[in-house]
Amino acid sequence: MKQMIKGLRLLSTLLTPKVNSGERIHHSVRGILCSAGGQCVACLEPNAHFGLCTPCRQDLPANHWHCRQCALPLAFEGNDRLCGQCLQDPPPFSGVIAPWRYRFPVDSMIQRYKYNGQRTFARPLINDLAEHLVSVLEAAPERRPELLVASPMHPARRRQRGFNQAADIAEQISIRCGIPWTTELVIRNRRTRPQRGLSREERLANLTRIFHVTRRAPERIAIVDDVVTTGATARSLTIALLEAGARDVQIWALARTPG
Repeated sequence: MKQMIKGLRLLSTLLTPKVNSGERIHHSVRGILCSAGGQCVACLEPNAHFGLCTPCRQDLPANHWHCRQCALPLAFEGNDRLCGQCLQDPPPFSGVIAPWRYRFPVDSMIQRYKYNGQRTFARPLINDLAEHLVSVLEAAPERRPELLVASPMHPARRRQRGFNQAADIAEQISIRCGIPWTTELVIRNRRTRPQRGLSREERLANLTRIFHVTRRAPERIAIVDDVVTTGATARSLTIALLEAGARDVQIWALARTPG
């Protein structure tokens, strides 16, 4: 894979993460995520396109076959099936768009971005997600939301991490798709245990009634996040938005875990 592991270990960014203030576009984020060319973040090949050369981009684990509602990766061909979980307990959101499976190298790229603030690793994923969404909305304009809602982060965790990755992603999608975005419609009432390492039932309990919607929600909303795992956060946030007046809520993310 063209020394992809070596590239992921060696490359870092000198840019300092900034806390996103809501609906104002930060030129620093725009510059990081919107410039084409440069070096491939995976193998260090020059003349990459938005941070990845063509072979490394082709090696990304695309989520080709998945559940039509929650985008859970499936082992068999076709996207018209529902997974067992969605059959037993249908989620409140109308669908999930997540172009990649959360495995190497996508998982390493997102982790470096999310936990180390190395935005360079996220640039190709966010750019390609935005391009994919443009195509989806051109083919199905009825799916176009009125507002993008960045998955909220508790203020204490945001200060600790230095930025909210969901807000970065929502901002770039807003620029490319021409859809307003916000971090102010929904807030987290309390800080929760980290979701990593929890079972699905523990994740759902951990997120019970932690979201507060500050005003009446638009009818059509897309929640933006980095990764969909069990869908517990998406479920809890969707329920809060539906109770506040939304009628259709989608989930847009970079990647979906295998289950």
